[in-house]
Amino acid sequence: MKHEQTQWTKAELKTYILLLCAKADQVEDEEELNFIKSKTSTATFEKMYKEFCKDDEDKSLEKIQDAIAYHDYSNQELASLKMEIQQVFSTDSKVVMKERNMGWILDNILY
Repeated sequence: MKHEQTQWTKAELKTYILLLCAKADQVEDEEELNFIKSKTSTATFEKMYKEFCKDDEDKSLEKIQDAIAYHDYSNQELASLKMEIQQVFSTDSKVVMKERNMGWILDNILY
């Protein structure tokens, strides 16, 4: 079965990735969502949150992989994104195993 190619802007992709990170421990904490909202426009957040809520984890990772391939990221952009991913994980002052695993999965996709 062929799936649609995901062609988000870099801002949309970053928002989607951060939403996936917020949900990695199965709980979207208000503090995590507020952090993500601070990193993007309201319109982008709402658009990506609506799409994110429709997708399961496998679909989300597939979309992220497609979108990453579409963009040409510099090492600095990837390092910045990785830092923001870690900030989402640490907003509740603890990084659980599910979040660590999601971090490793995203590292493999991003690099």
